[in-house]
Amino acid sequence: MGLNSVPSGERIHIGFFGKRNVGKSSLVNKFTNQKLSVVSDVPGTTTDPVKKAMEILPLGPVVIIDTPGFDDEGALGALRVEQTKKVLGECDIAILAIDPEKGITETEKELISLFNEKGTKYIEVFTKADIKKADGLSVSSVTGEGMELLSEKIASLTKKDGEDKRIVGDILNAGDRVILVMPIDESAPKGRIILPQQQVIRDVLEAGAHAICVRDTEYAETIKKSGDVRLVITDSQVFGKIRKETPESILLTSFSILMARYKGTLSDAVSGAKMLSGLKDGDNVLICEACTHKRQCKDIGTVKLPGWICDFTGKEISFTHTQGKDFPEDLTPYKLIIHCGGCMATEHEMAVRLSAAKRQNVPMTNYGTAIAYMNGILERSLEALPEFKEK
Repeated sequence: MGLNSVPSGERIHIGFFGKRNVGKSSLVNKFTNQKLSVVSDVPGTTTDPVKKAMEILPLGPVVIIDTPGFDDEGALGALRVEQTKKVLGECDIAILAIDPEKGITETEKELISLFNEKGTKYIEVFTKADIKKADGLSVSSVTGEGMELLSEKIASLTKKDGEDKRIVGDILNAGDRVILVMPIDESAPKGRIILPQQQVIRDVLEAGAHAICVRDTEYAETIKKSGDVRLVITDSQVFGKIRKETPESILLTSFSILMARYKGTLSDAVSGAKMLSGLKDGDNVLICEACTHKRQCKDIGTVKLPGWICDFTGKEISFTHTQGKDFPEDLTPYKLIIHCGGCMATEHEMAVRLSAAKRQNVPMTNYGTAIAYMNGILERSLEALPEFKEK
């Protein structure tokens, strides 16, 4: 993805679901005006979820997802159905394609139940309108009938309160000085800075504030020379070090905490972090990352964070690690879930994961919040945020 591209986590994710041979792929191709999916009269042509990031007016930047038939059969078919269920967790909007000849069957009812379980907004669409009309929204992938109405319905479901919410810009004033501490070490990607840092820099600039970017190795000297600094935002892995070098009069938080705030999971992350003090020998902690990347020798999720947790608790803790869409259905084996900031996940996807954890009574926190708690600076790291300042 280019520097000027909209990140996947900021795009509306629209998934197309239904039985085999109901016309999902033809619908996707007509809706997008692209040959995104292979079309055939043979049932089960779509064997894996197909994703495409694109711009669709009037919706703007979206990710379109075509899925295998939910009635797929056999051992391989069952695996495809499981992949479809995983995709559902990241969709903001689900399009349920229905054959007008057969209507709503048990398969569609099962999908609707899954939509409701995950809190996913959905639209029932009857395909093949050029052959048979049905009561409801009917579309034709041949004539294009109903496509404009479908776009309007999707647009109406994507409008929501808080569309102007900010990562950090709402707590800044024009002219404020903000220092961003961004370590450049073995785990830092070559030739670029990571997405949360990019997004925070953009939001600081949009607020008319001044962003001063610095490595942790030069931070102490920078803070002395930078005059009146309003806020310091640090990478979580150097939280302890930056805390010692930051005057108490200057607000301090982390990229991960701000990202959790932006995704709507911070309140639960604060409560979840406090569960670290109650971990016992043999407890299993699930550490999740929403993105997929090659692990480095000093990876924060698999190396640094487990080490810090064992040092903090003084206990022998077991750790399970997942990446990308591999978020377990059964969370009961875990005493605590520690998630990344979720910059590559949609707000809905993070809400689905948090909801699943709550249903199974497993507390969930995130990297930055957990690290702040273990360094004894969780309260200080929340002082910059008005919703926590009152508490």
